[in-house]
Order: sequence, then C-alpha cells, then structure tokens
Amino acid sequence: MRLDGKVCVITGGASGIGLATARRFAAEGAHVVIGDVDPVAGKRVADEVRGLFVPVDVTSEAEVQALFGAAVDTYGGLDVAFNNAGISPPEDDSILTTSLDAWRRVQEVNLTSVYLCCRAAIPHLQARGGGSIINTASFVAVMGAATSQISYTASKGGVLALSRELGVQFAREKIRVNALCPGPVNTPLLQELFADDPERAARRLVHIPMGRFAEATEIANAVLFLASDESSFMTASTFLVDGGISGAYVTPL
Repeated sequence: MRLDGKVCVITGGASGIGLATARRFAAEGAHVVIGDVDPVAGKRVADEVRGLFVPVDVTSEAEVQALFGAAVDTYGGLDVAFNNAGISPPEDDSILTTSLDAWRRVQEVNLTSVYLCCRAAIPHLQARGGGSIINTASFVAVMGAATSQISYTASKGGVLALSRELGVQFAREKIRVNALCPGPVNTPLLQELFADDPERAARRLVHIPMGRFAEATEIANAVLFLASDESSFMTASTFLVDGGISGAYVTPL
C-alpha cells in the first residue's frame, strides 16, 4: 500500500502505460483519476480501478484545469500527477517530409500538454504541502536516431528540460518533478507504428541489449517508484527504463 489514500491523476490513462499504471496505483491503495480523450475506454478503466474518469483534451487549458479540479473536488486534494498522454503519428517522420501541421500537432499533445498539466497540478500540490509529478519523456530525448520521428523526438527533449527545471524550482516546496524515459514499450501505439513495417521494428529491436521491447507493467513499476515516498530524494532526474539502449555501443548477438 505504497500509495495508500493518495490522489493520483493519470493522463492517457485508458491504454498502454497509463492503463498499466492505473492498475498498479489502485493496487497500492491510491484514488485514481483517469484523464483521457477516449470516453468509452476511459470510463471502463476508471470503473475497473474504482476511480474517477474525466474526459480531457490535454491540449485544452480549460479541460486540463477541469481535470485536476475534479480530482481535488472529489478526493480532497492532489498528491501525484502522471502526465503521460502522447502521440506518435506516422506523418511525423524525417524533417524533410514532416509537414509543419504534423510538427505542431505532436508538439501540442506531447509537450504543451505537459506544460498545461504541470501548471494546473503545482498549485494543488503546494496546497497539499508537496507531492510528485512524473512526466513521460522517452529514451529518444537523450539519443539520436537515423529512423527519425523529428517532432516526437524534439517534444520529448522538451519534456526532459521542462521537468528538470520544475524539479529544481519547486524542490524546497517538497514537490518532486521527474522525467520518465521509457525505451520502446509493447503498447497499442508501438504495435500500430510497426504493424505494417516489420523491418522498421526489427531495425529498432537490434539495439536493445535485452533483446525485447518493454511491457507496460514494467514501466508502471517505475512510475510507482517515482510516485511513492521510496523516491523521496529524487527530483529533476532523467529516469531511464530502456533495457540498456542508452548505455549500449554493441549489443549481444
């Protein structure tokens, strides 16, 4: 019961890492608030974890404020914000082929939403006397790839820098802000990305020392650690859970 009684908001909580984390948080005693653009899946997950569902477009300041407001109104405060919503559309590719509209859409969902969520969450955490913010970045924020998704990569680098800055700024108010950097995760998003191009998946898999993609539950365990008091001396960190990718030069045969 590492999150016993704590109020935790998860954006993108209806699938993938968000879903696995919602289940993990609930099992550890948390009050879970699911924010997602999918009303059917979002409500289903909230019912499963006996929590609250709030429909939200994370690029809307008003809807993000309403999400965190609903959490506080329902459960009396806020302890954890897992800002996890994100997209990786196929039209985000090489800088030579990615349109400005595609670039902007990914930046809005992946980076601006984190700014909006942190801006909404921090006053509630200040009122609570502290808490934990976990922002989903990516291992691509610390590495380069020839198989580029240029806006996705840039957006995750932004999440990394934003998280570091906030972690330093609010450290003495007992508000911890860390950037979670997963490697490739076996989620619907990844499956969709590679479904029509096995060669694309294989080209990435060869660089993972562990020889496989992560499971969402493995990333959820890392989120739980960052949300809990077990990580009480961690803030402004780049928390890599990438199967060794970022530390590898040559991988095992």
